[in-house]
Amino acid sequence: MPEHFRFPHSRREFFSESFCGFGAIALGAMMQRTLGAASSVNPLAPKPPHMPEQVKAKAVIFLFLAGGPSHVDSFDPKPLLNKMHGQKRPPSFGEFRYESLRMNESLLLGSERKFSRYGKNGIEVSDAFPRLATCIDDLAVIRSCYCDSVSHAVAQYQLFSGRLPPGFPSMGSWILYGLGSESDSLPGYVVMPDPNGVLPGGNPMYGNGFLPAIYQPTMFRPGKRPVLNLDLPQGVSVEEQRKTIDLIKSLDEAHGVGEDSELNARISTYELAFKMQMSAPEIFDLSNENQKTLEMYGIGNPKTDDYGRRCLLARRLVEKGVRFVVPVSGGGPGDKQWDGHSKVDENLMRMAGHTDQPMAALITDLKQRGLWNSTLVMIGGEFGRTPESQGGTGRDHHPYAFTYLMGGGGIKGGQVVGTTDELGLRVIEKPYHFRDIHTTMLNQLGLNQDTLSYLYQGRRERLTQIHGKVISEIV
Repeated sequence: MPEHFRFPHSRREFFSESFCGFGAIALGAMMQRTLGAASSVNPLAPKPPHMPEQVKAKAVIFLFLAGGPSHVDSFDPKPLLNKMHGQKRPPSFGEFRYESLRMNESLLLGSERKFSRYGKNGIEVSDAFPRLATCIDDLAVIRSCYCDSVSHAVAQYQLFSGRLPPGFPSMGSWILYGLGSESDSLPGYVVMPDPNGVLPGGNPMYGNGFLPAIYQPTMFRPGKRPVLNLDLPQGVSVEEQRKTIDLIKSLDEAHGVGEDSELNARISTYELAFKMQMSAPEIFDLSNENQKTLEMYGIGNPKTDDYGRRCLLARRLVEKGVRFVVPVSGGGPGDKQWDGHSKVDENLMRMAGHTDQPMAALITDLKQRGLWNSTLVMIGGEFGRTPESQGGTGRDHHPYAFTYLMGGGGIKGGQVVGTTDELGLRVIEKPYHFRDIHTTMLNQLGLNQDTLSYLYQGRRERLTQIHGKVISEIV
């Protein structure tokens, strides 16, 4: 019979033939230690930018005006629109497709707002934003923005993730993935929703998509207590809480979570929650701000108190190293958003009344504290509104032309970029898509849109699906 197994005849043969087995055991032990060490590395630790020479900003505050504020009533005055109020749009301006508006039935709707010139270059701003107008020298007014959808949800996905369908990482998650966070005791990416409710795009539009779950946003609650349960449990000391967290961590590490992104993120939240119990109460306690600062933000005034608190909290967060903050204005039913399908002027004045003072205060406060040059501030919504009327007094969604404001973080303020036609229907000079706003934002943070990528299903994905261009006039 053939010899299938032969016992070694000597000690020398035994060790010779066992070598590979012992080596595999040793290698396995070494790899286990290496993997354990790798798992203890904080993925949110600060990372170097791709382009150190380009870095102007370290953090971003996006003042998201959800619903679609009207550009022709705020930052892009159109005298011809007022002159032609109540008339049909001339065919020479072209055809457009809207969500609800019937082009053959609509008439042009002039603006009820009065525009005045502000700043060194006399930039026109409407009387809906008297406080923000005083900061216009610090802001670049980009009047030539456009996107690809007339639907709230789809346009919101494109605004945040660069893609029309859901499921892709938001710009906040991309930036956290690229740069990490400068704070180890606060979330690196924070969204502060409007208290009136969820938007059409839902919370997924802020999400991490296919990026590891550690890069998802932390959603703060509306009101005076953005985060619950920050106090230690009754009868538990800091030392006892620390021992509990350490025990949980050791058990998790013994279990070996490997590449489970969701479980890794959940484990990290235990450590972050403990650190927030130590430091976050001070961040959320506005009583240590002087009265002048509180009044500047409109805190205490029923109209401005909520957004004022969130704008002030945004400043306090970036001051402590948080990378990306989104105070959202607008939520719930359409009338509670910047979504003036009927009575657009009433909607604009009401929403601006909640936000104008807090936004201007944030800019002033960042400058006073030396944070303006290192913090990029963006202001805008998911699209603009039609120059034609909807129902006589309202305006429909308009993705073909709208305005964005950008300032701080190395942005050259006090200028207008781009032009729309005489009715505000279409961009006619220097068009800039959401992807160009994204690229400009990344550029100011020292991030390259191609290098900032993630391999997903065999494809290198990035924030800008189509290559974006930096808005060169403002950097």
